[in-house]
Amino acid sequence: MTDFQLTTPVAFLIFNRPDTTSRVFEAIRQAKPPKLLVVADGPRPDRADDIEKCKAARAIIEGVDWDCEVLTNYSNLNLGCGKRPATGITWVFEQVEEAIIFEDDCLPDSTFFRFCQVMLDQYSLDERIMMITGTNWLGRWKDRSQSYHFSCHGGTWGWASWRRAWQYFDYDLKLWANSEIRDVLAGDKLFKYREQIYWKTYQNPDAVTWWDYQWGFSRLVQSGLSIVPSVNLISNIGFGENATHTKSPNAELANLNTSSLEFPLKINPFVAVDREYDKKMCDKLMKPQNLFRRSLQKLNCLLNP
Repeated sequence: MTDFQLTTPVAFLIFNRPDTTSRVFEAIRQAKPPKLLVVADGPRPDRADDIEKCKAARAIIEGVDWDCEVLTNYSNLNLGCGKRPATGITWVFEQVEEAIIFEDDCLPDSTFFRFCQVMLDQYSLDERIMMITGTNWLGRWKDRSQSYHFSCHGGTWGWASWRRAWQYFDYDLKLWANSEIRDVLAGDKLFKYREQIYWKTYQNPDAVTWWDYQWGFSRLVQSGLSIVPSVNLISNIGFGENATHTKSPNAELANLNTSSLEFPLKINPFVAVDREYDKKMCDKLMKPQNLFRRSLQKLNCLLNP
C-alpha cells in the first residue's frame, strides 16, 4: 500500500459518539485524503448530554495533521438520522463530483480506500453503476476468481458514489406509488419488508429516521447497480444501546470481520448482476430473527421519532 496515494475526497458523517468517531477518523487519517468533508448533526433538545458529546465528536476533526482541505457542514439544530445524512450527502455532492462516504461507526479495512478509488475511476462514465459498497454481507464471495461483482443492492456502511448518481436521490419517495420494483428485488420476502418501509416513508417522510432505504429505492427505479467487493471491507462498530437502529451488540451483523483486497484488482470484462449472490445475501438478511428485530426497530423509530 506504500505506492498508493488517495486522491478521492472523503465525506465523514458524525453526531454524538466520540468513541466510534475517533476510531473511524484514525482510519481516515491513515489514508490521508486531500479533501475531507465533515457533516455533523446538532444536539437533540431533550438530551442535555448531547451538547458535550457533539462538541467532543467535532473536536476530533481538529486532529487533521496531514495536507488536507477540510470543509464542514455543521447543524446547530438536530435534524435526525434521516434528514441530516440526506441533506449532508447532498451538500457533499454539491462540493465534489465523487466521494467516499462514512458514518461515524463504519470502520474500514485500509484497502477500502484504494478499492473505491479504482472503481470510481473505472466506472465513472458508466451510468449503470450508481454505488460502490464496502460491505459484503456474506464475508467472502468468489474471492479466488474475482475482486468484485455487481448487485442490485448494496450496503451503506462505507460506500462511494458520484454526483451523477446522487442526483436521483429522493428523500420523499415521490415515485413509490407508481413504481414496479417487485421483479427487481430478490424474492417476495424482501419485497414485502421493503414495501412496508417504502409506504411508511412515502406517507410520512418527516417522521422517518432513515435515508438509506430512499437511496436504495432511487437506485432500483433507475436500474442502477452496486459494486460489491469479493471480501468484506467494512465493520460496523456502533451496535449498542446508544444506536438508533442497531441496538443489539450481539447481532449477527455487528462488528463483522474484515479482510484485505489484493491489488491490482481483477477488472470484470462485463457488467452483469450476480443473481446467486443477491439471493444468498437476501436469505441471510431476511432470516426470521434478523427481519423481526429490524422490523421492531423501524416501528419503534416511527412511534418514537
